[in-house]
Amino acid sequence: MADRYVLKVPALKVLQGSKEIYCFAVDGKKLHDFASVSRIRRDGQKQLQGYQRPEALSHIRSIRRYLESEGAMLPNAVVLAFDERVTFEPAVRSSDVKYSVPGELVIPVDESLADDQKPAWLVDGQQRSAAIRDADLAEFPVAAVGFIASQEEQRSQFILVNSTKPLPKGLVYELLPETTGQLPRSYARRQLAARLMVLLNMSDGPFGGRISSPTSPNGNIKDNSVLKMLEYSIYEGALYQYRNATDGTGDEERMLAHLTAFWTPVADIFEDAWGKPPKESRLTHGVGIQAMGFVMDRLTSGTPVEKVKWDKVRRTLRALEDHVAWTSGTWKFSDGQEYGWNSLQNTMSHVRLLSSHLQALVTK
Repeated sequence: MADRYVLKVPALKVLQGSKEIYCFAVDGKKLHDFASVSRIRRDGQKQLQGYQRPEALSHIRSIRRYLESEGAMLPNAVVLAFDERVTFEPAVRSSDVKYSVPGELVIPVDESLADDQKPAWLVDGQQRSAAIRDADLAEFPVAAVGFIASQEEQRSQFILVNSTKPLPKGLVYELLPETTGQLPRSYARRQLAARLMVLLNMSDGPFGGRISSPTSPNGNIKDNSVLKMLEYSIYEGALYQYRNATDGTGDEERMLAHLTAFWTPVADIFEDAWGKPPKESRLTHGVGIQAMGFVMDRLTSGTPVEKVKWDKVRRTLRALEDHVAWTSGTWKFSDGQEYGWNSLQNTMSHVRLLSSHLQALVTK
């Protein structure tokens, strides 16, 4: 077989409003000739590339064993996203059914291309396709559904397709900032916060490289803790002033400046605690990240970053030094409760307890 050829498969174009999808069958052994499994990463310019999760090898092995057994069947369709090199040629036919058009899908195949240059991406069916690839079979036809879209639209479809499955939250949070199209309401609400989190993680500020994510595996601050802190501030706190309530967007540059201006003195004043991982510091732990986010909101809500008296904020934060037990000692709360420094957990009750304690101290 030549390294370059055109694969033509019978297909049915289905019109869904303004969208077009293509239903067809293809030999699963040929999928990886023209389709890549795009794993999430960032390029040299820190731009997001890809969107897939890593292969689950044990699951692939179990599917492969099943495929190699007698009577194996995979009725669920794999989902493919095509770029504009893939075209559809309708058959000449007259029908009263306008939303269904038979024809051929024309897919250019060049086996010498690198994965990121192939004309198709697997949006759903990664593990099934890997099992077929590895199985001791000459061929295994599979049902497939495809659509032509930009990578941003592909990410949206990837999230939607996997929204009812246990998709890793960290992967979703990293994809959200650069995803377009309709999203589940819970994800849409977090999209701006997720974008800010990525900006913080790629910045030169105190959070730079510290937030754990699929493209920042060495980070040790939990992404969900930062996301909760940001989401509350965007909808209820200091970052609300920069948000456009009509369309849900925000002035990201000023939001980032506000966050950096607050968290830089936090990292400086509590340098030892900030430099340690969450197991050794309650400041970088979820309970501390969220509680200090509430402190930021208490001290700076309603005042734009350009007008906040940051020297005063720094003095206020320094006054907390005698009242915190980030890495040792005992937390002593006004109601008489006492906790060892590492007894506070990332629970709603403990976040509320520490937040109330710190906010009361900064307003005295």
